[in-house]
Amino acid sequence: MGIRSVVSKPLAKWVVERQQAWMYRPAEAQQRWLQQLLEGGRNTVFGRIHHFRDIQTVEDFRQAVPVRDYEDLRPYIDQILAGTSDVLWKGKPLYFAKTSGTTSGTKYIPITHDSIPNHINSARDALLNYVHQTGNSGFLDKKLIFLSGSPELTQKAGINIGRLSGIANHHVPAYLRTNQLPSYETNTIEDWETKLERIIDETIDQPMSLISGIPPWVQMYFDRIQERTGKLIKDVFPDFSLFVYGGVNFEPYRAKLYESIGKRIDSIETYPASEGFIAFQDTQTEEGLLMLLDSGIFYEFIAADEFFTENPRRLTIEEVELGKNYAVIINNNAGLWGYSLGDTVKFVSREPYRLLVTGRIKHFISAFGEHVIGEEVEKALQYAMQRHPETEVVEFTVAPMVSPSEGLPYHEWLIEFATPPNDLASFARDIDNRLIGLNVYYDDLITGSILQPLKLTSLPRGAFQRYMKSQGKLGGQNKVPRLANDRKIADGLLEIPKTV
Repeated sequence: MGIRSVVSKPLAKWVVERQQAWMYRPAEAQQRWLQQLLEGGRNTVFGRIHHFRDIQTVEDFRQAVPVRDYEDLRPYIDQILAGTSDVLWKGKPLYFAKTSGTTSGTKYIPITHDSIPNHINSARDALLNYVHQTGNSGFLDKKLIFLSGSPELTQKAGINIGRLSGIANHHVPAYLRTNQLPSYETNTIEDWETKLERIIDETIDQPMSLISGIPPWVQMYFDRIQERTGKLIKDVFPDFSLFVYGGVNFEPYRAKLYESIGKRIDSIETYPASEGFIAFQDTQTEEGLLMLLDSGIFYEFIAADEFFTENPRRLTIEEVELGKNYAVIINNNAGLWGYSLGDTVKFVSREPYRLLVTGRIKHFISAFGEHVIGEEVEKALQYAMQRHPETEVVEFTVAPMVSPSEGLPYHEWLIEFATPPNDLASFARDIDNRLIGLNVYYDDLITGSILQPLKLTSLPRGAFQRYMKSQGKLGGQNKVPRLANDRKIADGLLEIPKTV
């Protein structure tokens, strides 16, 4: 065993012991962070406007600080970009994580000296939890691939600006840099397809043990390797033993990825966002991701079905219920206050608090009042794939067809198959029947002849990649929304030429 794998075990034990100090006292940890955050933000522009000095309780905080989205926050961000200090958090941010919003265009999310440990230490701790639970640490002595965005940063008002994954690249511990791939130079290549070929050049003959990235882009990496070698990934990388992923539900990709690999391997799911590292998979045996309640963030939750009402109730962690969808609100030491993350989660455990990411609060279909959410379409597809085990899905999205040329309105499912089902009509019926069982409003609309059963459109291979390329979003951390309440993405996919 190498020095990294040997040293990692006592470090992993220490991390898990510290973690257990707050895992079973979550309310105490959250209350402590609320007080620390209020103290840190007291003398800022935001803190003075919102009377932080007068806040004594959680209820005081809720009264003083409304829930906001990025557009509400933008005037404060603009002040920071103009050079002003002490706006949202003391001093100036170390970074702005640059991200694309569906309604706000480019967003600049602050990361401060105080908040950077949340991003970096949480990623480290996800790996160390795995080491502690399984005893497997040998992967740390071999090569590690991180498929990520460019680490190149720009500057404005003395603040570095870049993609979150690129920023994180600058904080990879020194002891891991010598076995990290791809190289910095390759990582800076902006064109994803060119970058991918260079990554393969650098990695194909290396002893890879860990690969990390968003599943559809990892699958693209595997596909290109197989095209070059004609081999399964396990034969190209015999030491490959751990897959780390986040950003999308893994289930639609699982079968195809494991088929490409040629063997089962362990995996770690993470839940990072530009606004904060929210949760990670701390066990290989229990469902859900451990919510990080002692990492610079005070969380609030709003029931998803109340989110768009006039005065939705804001809950603390001890007030949430199991099995219910909540929108996540964060307050953190980067200066985000009452900030709607845009994600929905469902708790599956309270001791400790573990969650599943169920979708986006604004990604739903309710053109007819059905309010179908991401979790439901993913479950419906997974059910159909189980009933048609020959099927492999590359990617999919769902959109309403409000005014068809004939017949009743319907939901259109646009699916790119790696291996299509033997009976496409039966596959579509299975999806529809499962969705009827999951969503009572959809059931009412189908049985009431307001909607006709869904229609499935099988897209040609490479359709999603060509669409993302046409939008300038191929590779990196970019994801295709699972569903939308309009047809912008669906029509874009149908109109995209076979080559771009």
